[in-house]
Amino acid sequence: MYVKTEFDLQLIRQRAAQFRDQLSRWQRGELSEDQFKPLRLQNGWYVQRYAPMLRVAVPYGEISSAQMRVLARVAREFDQPEPGLFAEAQAKQDALQARQPGLTLDAPPLRYGYGHFTTRTNVQYNWIPLARSADVMDLLATVGLHGIQTSGNCIRNICTDALAGIAPDELADPRPFAEILRQWSTLHPEFAFLPRKFKVSLNGAAEDRAALGWYDVGLQLVKDDAGALGFKVRAGGGMGRTPVISAVLREFLPWNQILNYLEAIIRVYNRYGRRDNVWKARIKILVKAEGQSFIDAVEAEYRAIVEHDGAPHTIPQAELERVSACFAPPALAGEDAPAVAPQQPVDVNALPYQRWLARNVQAHRDPRLAVVHLSFKRLGMAPGDADAATMDAVADLADRFSAGEVRLTHEQNLLLPWVRRADLPALYEAARALRLAQPNIGLITDMISCPGGDFCALANARSIPIAAALMALYEDIDEAEDLGPIDLNMSGCINSCGHHHSGHIGILGVDKDGKEWYQITLGGSDGSHLSGREGPGKIIGPAFSAAEVPDVVQAILNTYRELRDGKEHFIDTVRRLGHDPFKAAANAARHARPEDKPAKPAAAPAAAQPAAVA
Repeated sequence: MYVKTEFDLQLIRQRAAQFRDQLSRWQRGELSEDQFKPLRLQNGWYVQRYAPMLRVAVPYGEISSAQMRVLARVAREFDQPEPGLFAEAQAKQDALQARQPGLTLDAPPLRYGYGHFTTRTNVQYNWIPLARSADVMDLLATVGLHGIQTSGNCIRNICTDALAGIAPDELADPRPFAEILRQWSTLHPEFAFLPRKFKVSLNGAAEDRAALGWYDVGLQLVKDDAGALGFKVRAGGGMGRTPVISAVLREFLPWNQILNYLEAIIRVYNRYGRRDNVWKARIKILVKAEGQSFIDAVEAEYRAIVEHDGAPHTIPQAELERVSACFAPPALAGEDAPAVAPQQPVDVNALPYQRWLARNVQAHRDPRLAVVHLSFKRLGMAPGDADAATMDAVADLADRFSAGEVRLTHEQNLLLPWVRRADLPALYEAARALRLAQPNIGLITDMISCPGGDFCALANARSIPIAAALMALYEDIDEAEDLGPIDLNMSGCINSCGHHHSGHIGILGVDKDGKEWYQITLGGSDGSHLSGREGPGKIIGPAFSAAEVPDVVQAILNTYRELRDGKEHFIDTVRRLGHDPFKAAANAARHARPEDKPAKPAAAPAAAQPAAVA
């Protein structure tokens, strides 16, 4: 994995020191709240429903065991709310629970002292007091971690396929390009105040595992007819209030021109993107509205950069080689080295181990090695959550089995990228002891979920209680296996942090008269081989109450079992039959509620009176 240079580390330390000064001036009253807000946001500090939230960047998802231990320390020592604040927050959540119509689900209590892995390979904390924020930034800087550009209208954390550099179907490793983009975009003065946030994802494999079509810019490594390496460039994707799939700007762009071309895209967006309406400020709105005119403007800007500016950001071959060398595979013990012995005997022929191999272990480009997923979807914890002890234990697993490297995945799990096949039994035994060996990767319980209304100030409804109910409903791994691969994604609001649009089953929290309701969509796709061409799911009817959602999902999946053709996957059955049979099953699962009954006829209105004159 990439090891930051002294220049990188110095920049992060200086940024932390700068933030400490800004925090001190705000605390002394020398900076107003409005002045301090953009400064804290540019360093990843939000103010959420009950307390500040910190978002820590993990560029392209790679993290070392040393960094993981510091994240654990942040959870243990800093993600600790004042008792009074926490009690008040829990009381408000309990009151919300009591207001829900017919709700019988027990919502999990609020938690603290943990980190949350996001769909964009960041790590979030929900309870760090702002007064301690500078201490946290100093601690993170000791291992090269930070929150720079994890918020604000700038180029955000760069993402790639979690299997980058190790996938058997990979054409070229996207990580060196992701690192070059990271260095170029960090604190870029021209792009610090864009119309809205800007997200970039790269993929180098035959299968799109980076959801490129849903990004502001998606970059797919390709080769032309002569065998030259380059990028297929897409722009204008995004979820949220208006889900849009990105348009192709270039089928082939030479790799060394990617910075020049990306600069052209963002300049056009910076010039013409709307700033008068936050809901219409993303680049997807501009691309959708302008179509070919947007592409023409980008091409004209690109020509100006190359022909008149001298193509200042053309990547030299030597620079690509320098950065690529930082991603050389780690030195591992040879095949003839003795395997790590499990602390407890493992029956490698038993069904639990075989299921784990089938679900949680993937092929590696090096046949001696394997890629192992650690499932962070388990009963009692929200999807993607890890307490301090678990993060410390994962760091130990990385040191023992994966050359000290861990990766965060788009699905809110972790994976170990450098595991010797001979060590799989010992790793399985250790992961099972940590409750991280559930063989559910890709199944219904491997759900994506944002923190929702338990923490987020923007959320209209909670996601975590729904996730907990569905986790319990499909706890039986035999049933989950029978249902097969299903992407179930949940968001607490239209901002779509839980990627509900791309779920085979999508759940979106909405507010109706101060109560939580949920829209259900079917047939979404992230662009993977399983899901097919990317696109948003379709809503199957009016929203459901929180109490109805588990029954509705169960009715949909029972209908799938009745109608599937052999071992046909859920998404294929939905596309073959359409939404009608699933919509009928979902509506039949609605609960009888007093508010569903026809209202009594109203009394005849009184005669209209003349309006008073103001």
